[in-house]
Amino acid sequence: MNKTDRMLAILLRLQRERTVRAEDLAETFETSVRTIYRDMQALSEAGVPLLGTPGAGYSLIEGYFLPPVMLTEAEALAALIGADLTHQTFGGSVRAGASTFREKLEHILPPNLREEVANLRETARLAPDGAAEQGEAELERVELLREAVLRKRKVEFTYTKAGEESRISAADPSRAVAPYGLVLVRGVWMLIAHCDRHREIRHFRVSRIGDLRLMPERFELPGDFRLSDYRAKDDRTLRAVVRADRSAVERVKELRPFYLENIEDSDGEYRLHFRMRHEKDLLPLLLGLGASAEVLEPESLRALMRNELQHMRNRY
Repeated sequence: MNKTDRMLAILLRLQRERTVRAEDLAETFETSVRTIYRDMQALSEAGVPLLGTPGAGYSLIEGYFLPPVMLTEAEALAALIGADLTHQTFGGSVRAGASTFREKLEHILPPNLREEVANLRETARLAPDGAAEQGEAELERVELLREAVLRKRKVEFTYTKAGEESRISAADPSRAVAPYGLVLVRGVWMLIAHCDRHREIRHFRVSRIGDLRLMPERFELPGDFRLSDYRAKDDRTLRAVVRADRSAVERVKELRPFYLENIEDSDGEYRLHFRMRHEKDLLPLLLGLGASAEVLEPESLRALMRNELQHMRNRY
């Protein structure tokens, strides 16, 4: 690493960390402590506001920021695509921030790099996904929930499960939850929260949340909870086996259903193995496959299919 690259790397590290020792920098960049001292002197002479504390190390004066102007085509393209995705899937201040970020980044790129990145962006684009298609109302709920997560404030809302009427009965009142985080799963926003009623972590699809409001009550995250490490408990205990032809298999591969476990190919005869919470979870997929697929087991799912087909026949 040459001196210029090393000095830039040192500056970026100083922006990430509060204080850095010269000995640690020397070990990282495989050079002498004396060389690091010279680099620090050069940075200071270039106008970088450094603070050196004997026995502690170097730090930057609070508020100093170096914009990332040394970007490659791939790095600039990745940043702009990320901004596009953020603009589609968030609302409020985050969406506004994505727009201004794109404008600033495009402004600081050198003309030749700006043109190259513009050409690359034309080769691929992000089509609106589920969250963006569900309208501003859902994005407003996401923004309010994001605020609640950041401020560690409880929220209250009504919730409609799949297949239920939108009306909330007196027997199913509003729920109070401590929002731990938001996760975007296949274009669908999910709220991960501790439910007061059930006294455990539950998942709520944001599109099914209604009458959302911020509560004055605060909460504290459990010491061992990290959203990045969190994995939901898999409660899909029911299994099904479906015989299918090649066209059905290709269709299932395109859909990538959550319930599919594996596809077994035995000399051109395909068996699809599913695991689900309720047998009715598979009905939309199976009905969409039509006669190209047949449920082999369990018998209760076969009966459910017959019953559903009979209802459809009566309608027509």
